[in-house]
Amino acid sequence: MNTEEKNLELLPILVATDPFLRKKARLVEEKDLEEVRKIVPVMFNTMYDAPGIGLAAPQVGIGLRFFIMDLAKEGDEKEQYVILNPEIIEESEDCSEAKEGCLSVPEQFSEVIRPEKIKLRYMDLDGKQQEMQADDLLARCIQHETDHLDGILFIDHLSSLKRNMIMRKIIKDQRKSR
Repeated sequence: MNTEEKNLELLPILVATDPFLRKKARLVEEKDLEEVRKIVPVMFNTMYDAPGIGLAAPQVGIGLRFFIMDLAKEGDEKEQYVILNPEIIEESEDCSEAKEGCLSVPEQFSEVIRPEKIKLRYMDLDGKQQEMQADDLLARCIQHETDHLDGILFIDHLSSLKRNMIMRKIIKDQRKSR
């Protein structure tokens, strides 16, 4: 990380009650690439500060279809991914349940069932089409972040009872912090 990156500002992360998170993001076009390239380092800085392993553009108020991820454990070398216009083109029939959290759903975690393996088509920062296979945590994170681009939060995969309990807690915490 160069000194310039260390001094980057942080972006505010929207919380689940914000209606912007429920909007479907628009495709990143060639004309958007320069703007995306500029904001990506600030998004990584914001994600690391939070701390988190993934951050979708809508979570920081940007209505474009892209997200960033870094699944490296603290102290390991970074494994940064920048995924534009993701499209899950295959998913395994085998699913697994694992605990998920979200920077937009602070301090709330719950078990979510998702396909174990996926095949992803996406655009990179150079505007080139790419494909990748993913499994385990990488597949889960891609699915979670792609959901954000469609206005879906991980709590939407839960029962209405669990979802409502989490939302009530978030609203209560927001009132306390005012």
